[in-house]
Amino acid sequence: MESAPAGAASSLSTNRNDNNRVSSDFPAAETTLEQLFSSRSLKVTVDDGVPVAVISVQRYLSEKVFCSDQLHDPHDSYTYDVTVTDGVWRTRGVLHRSLNRLVHSNTLRPGVQIRITGCSFVYNEQRLGQGHICIEKVQCDAGARSSPLLDGLKDLGCLPVLTKHGMENVGVRDDFPLKTSSKHYLPLWNNEDPEGEQWLPPRTTPDLVLDVSSITLLCDLESSLGYARGGPPLLVRVIHKSRLRYYGKCDIADAKKKADYPYHAYLEVADQSGAMSLVLWSELCLDWYHSLHVGAVLCIHKYTVKDSYANRSRPQMEHHCLRVFRSKEISLNRRNTAPVLSVVPQKNLPVQWGLPDVAYRFTCRSELENLAPNSACDVIGLVTFVGRVQRIRCQSDKGPEKFWTYRWVHALDGSSQRPFILEIFSCSQPDVFHAICPMTYLVCTQMRVCPGTSAPFLTSSCETQIVITGHHRGQPYVSDPRVKEFIRWTKTLKDGVVLDKTLVGGHYCYPPAPPVFTQPLHNGSVPVVLVAAGDLKGAVESLRYREHKRLVVQGLITAVRYVRPHPDPSEPNPDPSGPGGGEVSGEASAGTSRASTATSASEHRDVGHTKNGSRGRTEPPGVASLSITRRTTPKKRSFHRFYLTRAKMRTRRLAGGPSSLDPPEASSSGSESDLLDAGSTSQEGRVEPPSDPAAEQSPPLRWESRDWSRQRGEVSTHLCGEGLQPDSLARRFSLEEKSSLLSWSGLPSSHWAPPDPQPGRTAPPGGQPGYYHTTILGINQQVALDAAFCPVTSSADPRAEGLPLDPHGNSLLSLLSAGFLCPLGDPVTSDLPSPEEVLQTAGELEGFHLLCVLDLCHLGADRVEVLLSKVYRVT
Repeated sequence: MESAPAGAASSLSTNRNDNNRVSSDFPAAETTLEQLFSSRSLKVTVDDGVPVAVISVQRYLSEKVFCSDQLHDPHDSYTYDVTVTDGVWRTRGVLHRSLNRLVHSNTLRPGVQIRITGCSFVYNEQRLGQGHICIEKVQCDAGARSSPLLDGLKDLGCLPVLTKHGMENVGVRDDFPLKTSSKHYLPLWNNEDPEGEQWLPPRTTPDLVLDVSSITLLCDLESSLGYARGGPPLLVRVIHKSRLRYYGKCDIADAKKKADYPYHAYLEVADQSGAMSLVLWSELCLDWYHSLHVGAVLCIHKYTVKDSYANRSRPQMEHHCLRVFRSKEISLNRRNTAPVLSVVPQKNLPVQWGLPDVAYRFTCRSELENLAPNSACDVIGLVTFVGRVQRIRCQSDKGPEKFWTYRWVHALDGSSQRPFILEIFSCSQPDVFHAICPMTYLVCTQMRVCPGTSAPFLTSSCETQIVITGHHRGQPYVSDPRVKEFIRWTKTLKDGVVLDKTLVGGHYCYPPAPPVFTQPLHNGSVPVVLVAAGDLKGAVESLRYREHKRLVVQGLITAVRYVRPHPDPSEPNPDPSGPGGGEVSGEASAGTSRASTATSASEHRDVGHTKNGSRGRTEPPGVASLSITRRTTPKKRSFHRFYLTRAKMRTRRLAGGPSSLDPPEASSSGSESDLLDAGSTSQEGRVEPPSDPAAEQSPPLRWESRDWSRQRGEVSTHLCGEGLQPDSLARRFSLEEKSSLLSWSGLPSSHWAPPDPQPGRTAPPGGQPGYYHTTILGINQQVALDAAFCPVTSSADPRAEGLPLDPHGNSLLSLLSAGFLCPLGDPVTSDLPSPEEVLQTAGELEGFHLLCVLDLCHLGADRVEVLLSKVYRVT
């Protein structure tokens, strides 16, 4: 890695004016970053901005001083380092905390182009050569798939690092955070996955000569009194492995108590005398976590025996038929005495030692209903549906804010027509987790049974391990009878027939809401909150990228509009974040919301400051009604999320405009492991059908309550959405489009990577089905919300799995209650009612008090998915 000479940047010539503003007329001999670094002032403002491409966005825990900063979000406990390039140089800087929301919404992400309009250089006064650039104002160029500055760039390491004199640490270690004493970065979207090159790959152990006579048994450790250190070596087999747990805190005052790498992981190990827990701490997790796989045999010296920690999850191990020692645990920590670990090759394992084999409890789908809730099982299946990766907020009051990442998967095993429904959380196996796709043979261990509305589902536990096609060779389960039975079934399948039934991505939530509402309602293991309509705006604005939240609100449905299907839609922006942009300032008011203005997809927002640096108008904190900001521009506008105030709606109505803002329209031979790896205002009930339903320009079908014209003028806030989002719909899977589909349905990486020189075909968007755009008025008639309702119309839809299929009359109210058109089957052969027939029954919604189940998900930038999943009639 080449670094700029010390002082080189600061000695560069520059065009400067008297108020420390850098001119946009760059000297021919300087690149854009060189011009920025050549400023003699520590605080720099650039009129037109310095165009740079984002290479990486890296997250780490902030120090205590930032956690107590009352000017910003007190729940945001993290800092972001951003690496940028102008195509010639690269540099790494710290993102100002007020700009963190650009990362939270996936607007500022690797690969996009931004313009740095304001920054400052900060020196560490207590250390030599320490300092950083703080990026305080940026403009995010909207709509670009990738920055042109990255075109043709294949090796980021060939770019020299640009530093300022006295800040040489910026170019020394890319894997150390700039602003804290921390020595590691966290993954961008959760805390459970290993991140960075410091995590060593699996180790190959040289041949060992073991003296079996000196080995001690686990049962001897169980009988030891209290804390014990050392002792004869242990020879054990790993039979279970937990995901990583990050226990970092930002309020540890004593530096001696602060771990450089605050991780730990539990392993269940066994010998001929029984099983016991083993704990890896801190640096040992980085060195050994990837090497200690299930089935590995370990020889351990210089370990510590401690009383076990009772308040933790444990795997269910009754099927191992082993004695389990729970009062003690083996602790491996370098803080006291560095343990010595060796992975023993299977060929060197003494036969007479009799280490137990790894046992499994594979369950077929036809037996799943017979298992008790919360019991553990292992499953193997052929994946037919993979949902998008989503996040949920950890509901813990202790420690920094955390998110869990998860996805829904359907898998068949041949024992039933119904699939396994799997809720798979990240298991500290990011490469495997993000590579799950249809047509893959998937093995999940230690899954827990959860009751569903009409069918149970399985959720992963702390000890779940996942294995996919390409990684089955050498796994202990390949000789299990259930696995062999599954392989025989897969030989009877035709790939084309299975492939036609596979889907990827889109909205999916299981289990469906139950037929009768009980408080609290649960979405799996997460409670579903009944919220006041006035809290909906805050719930929407607090969402982070890909965060899913299910809420229930009381209200009335006052308007319904049917949006016709679009079989050949124009291709949407394939970027996970979608359009976005804007200049945002590090001095922006804390009360300014990222959802407070509607913006064009091709212009820049200015929040808190105007472009010349003067203070702009912002809403004061606590204002519930936010106005629509409009700008004169000849470019096409694209509104995403905005709010209508009472005054705005009255102005619109008096001006004779529309009274509401509706949205715009396998191999047959080989071993078991080889086979696994191969493979207008209306009256009540009045509907205005178009003369030609197939015509694209036909007016939409709609119904409005008789009181809506009056109620509309009385609401204080109307949360308007864009309708059904392209990202809400699952897409058909194909092997040629596998790479683009996995990228679309997954989470973005923290680092930009050069495009594949031989990329697969880009997956086109699927046709948009017809859906119902509904307006929900809160029970106190002060807040209204628009939500899309997309009923299930085919039994092939993954959302159909688990629905209570009780017949109903296909009225609009019964359709909203059931979630599907009746009868549910093949839409080509089923006699389903038309939208005109459904809307003819909408009059029964008049004045009906309902409980509305809403699914919210942040899709990037300013796009939020708001779906109406079900309504309950309040009697």
